[in-house]
Amino acid sequence: MSAPWLVGLDVDGTIILQDETMSPGVPEAVARVRDAGHVVTIATGRSWAATERWVEELEIAADHVVCSNGAVTMRRVADGWERWHVETFDPRQVLELLTERLPEAHYMVELGDGTRLFTGEVGDWSLEGGRQVEIDELGALPVSRVVVVSPGHDEEDFHRIVSETGLNEVSYAIGWTAWLDIAPQGVDKGSALARVHAELGIDGGKTLVVGDGRNDIGMFEWARGLGGRAVAMGQAPDEVKDAAGEITGIVEDGGLADALDSLLPHPGLAQVRARE
Repeated sequence: MSAPWLVGLDVDGTIILQDETMSPGVPEAVARVRDAGHVVTIATGRSWAATERWVEELEIAADHVVCSNGAVTMRRVADGWERWHVETFDPRQVLELLTERLPEAHYMVELGDGTRLFTGEVGDWSLEGGRQVEIDELGALPVSRVVVVSPGHDEEDFHRIVSETGLNEVSYAIGWTAWLDIAPQGVDKGSALARVHAELGIDGGKTLVVGDGRNDIGMFEWARGLGGRAVAMGQAPDEVKDAAGEITGIVEDGGLADALDSLLPHPGLAQVRARE
C-alpha cells in the first residue's frame, strides 16, 4: 500500500451518539481503515478513564491516544498504557475568576497523574476513582484541565463569561453538552496530534481528522495546515464546519463511517463533500 495516514477521531458526536451507542458502521469502518495499514487513533476531550473503553471496543491498534483536549497523550507499553505527555497549569486564578461569577456551578479538575477532584456529581462525567472535595482544594496542585458545568447556563452564557473573565492565558472549549473545558495555553487536540505525528514520522499531508465540536477546531487547523484533511460531522455548529475542509453526514446516519471509507480505494461510495 501507499504510505499510511494518521487518522484522529473525536468521540462524542463522532464515534458515539448521545446515549453512548456507536454511530452506525463505525466499528467496521475503523477496522477497514486500520487493516489497510493506516494509523487510526482517538483525539477526545474525555479523560483517559472515559476513553479507554472506546479504544478497546474499536480495537484501536495505534500506540498513542489523545485525551483531555490534548493535555494528556497516552502511549501503549508492554503491560498497558502510560501517560506519555502531560501538560499542566496553575488553576488558581481561573478558579477564582469563575467561582466568583458561577458560584453554584459544579467544578472538576484533573491532576497530572489523572486523578479527578470534583465539587459535585454531574451525570456526564466519569468520576470513578475521583474524590469529592471543597472548592478551595481544587487549586492546590497543577492540573491538566478545569471543567465547569453550570445548570441553567448555555453556550452563549459561557462565551460571555469567558470574555468577562479574560481567560487569555489558558485555552478553552465549550463542549457539546454545554460545559466549559479549560486547558493550558496553546494546548488542544491539534498540538497533541502534532506531537504524535512527529513521533510516528508520517508524511505531513497524510492526516485525516474528524469531529463535531468547537474543541475540534484546533486539530482541523493543524491538519489543514499540513495539507491534510479535516472533516466536520453534519450536525456540527457552523463555525466548526467553517474550520473544516469537508463535511460528512450526521452522527446518527454514520457520517464518520463515510469519512473513513473515503480513505479506501472506493471513495465514490463515501458521502463526504467539500466545504462549500
